[in-house]
Amino acid sequence: MSAESLERRTRNYLSSSVPQIQDHGGNFQIEDVDEESGEITVAIGGACSGCGIAPMTMRAIERRLPEEVDEVTRVTVRRTSGPRAAVMPDKTEEMETMEEYQDYEPPF
Repeated sequence: MSAESLERRTRNYLSSSVPQIQDHGGNFQIEDVDEESGEITVAIGGACSGCGIAPMTMRAIERRLPEEVDEVTRVTVRRTSGPRAAVMPDKTEEMETMEEYQDYEPPF
């Protein structure tokens, strides 16, 4: 399997299975593909840079991408920020203690 093919499969997965990133004004970029180890680095940005629940999305991508793309062994997701990014505080821990979010899973 070539790195290009692995990158394409990763991009296809993110585009089709995580459409809310783009639907909500965010974007993703595959920054690195290590063909031999199966490690992928993905950056999310745009509206994701300032989103308080982006960490939940990031964790879901890190957990689910290796389940969906066979050759992927490890995923690192990071937020990018531009000069105008106003990053909201991470709401993940607070949301995890709220009853209405106890069974929350991102919808992908």
